Amino acid sequence: MPKDFEENGVLDHIGKLSSAEDIFTYLLLPFEQDIVNVSRLHIMKRFGTYLRDLDAAGKNEDALFLEARALLAKAYGDFVASTPLKEKVFKVFKDEEAKLKAKFVGIDTLKLAAE
Repeated sequence: MPKDFEENGVLDHIGKLSSAEDIFTYLLLPFEQDIVNVSRLHIMKRFGTYLRDLDAAGKNEDALFLEARALLAKAYGDFVASTPLKEKVFKVFKDEEAKLKAKFVGIDTLKLAAE
């Protein structure tokens, strides 16, 4: 491992990598290219969310590496088992869902005009 990676730490190193494939490779995590091609941004956004929730205080670099690896596997797994549309990682999907819900009128809320 190059010296600058050792000095910066695992999380800093991940932040400097330029592609999803580089991150998977760095974390020694196998992946299917077709899944990454379809859901790349969604996987990376979800991974970033998981990393933000990671409590790194007091953990050594080996533990952080293993936790980051597990979090990337979890983010990747979210999109192996589901789709970006179902997972709604990005705001645009959440906003669209809210619009659709606002337009929905349940049949139980309808009343006859004579009532």
